[in-house]
Amino acid sequence: MSLSRRMRVLQSEDSKAIMDTSLKVAFATTDMKHVNQHFGSAKSFALYAVNPDAAEFLEVAEFGVLAQDGNENKLAVKMDLIKDCVAVYCQAVGSSAVKQLVGLGIQPVKVQENSAIADLISELQNELKSGPSSWLARALKQQSVSPDDRLDNMADEDWQE
Repeated sequence: MSLSRRMRVLQSEDSKAIMDTSLKVAFATTDMKHVNQHFGSAKSFALYAVNPDAAEFLEVAEFGVLAQDGNENKLAVKMDLIKDCVAVYCQAVGSSAVKQLVGLGIQPVKVQENSAIADLISELQNELKSGPSSWLARALKQQSVSPDDRLDNMADEDWQE
């Protein structure tokens, strides 16, 4: 399974500033307006940068037709596409995919079919303003730690052999 098309939006200097303070999230969608796909068989994803005050459309990626057949190989290209996201919103997600997503630090968020992406972004922004839920707090903390800091923190821990 491979990526069939990918479109990225060129960013202005203002957009780049938004990205510095944003979380990257993905939505499983066919129409770019609603979440209407199962994660494993999603035909496309829309990716956004979201902070408390703004949301920026980043890119859309399309895949070939996929069946919900238990073939785990089809997930690799999707995982690679969303590896920098803190969450993926989808209609449903299988347990194997959940394990892989969580292993990458990506929170799967199951929503009702045809939930409007604009509404979900607004809810996420409100949560960022009012105080994040546990998964969002983890994502914020994880994003604020650079890889070098993570290694320094590990070195400072009390290791037992």
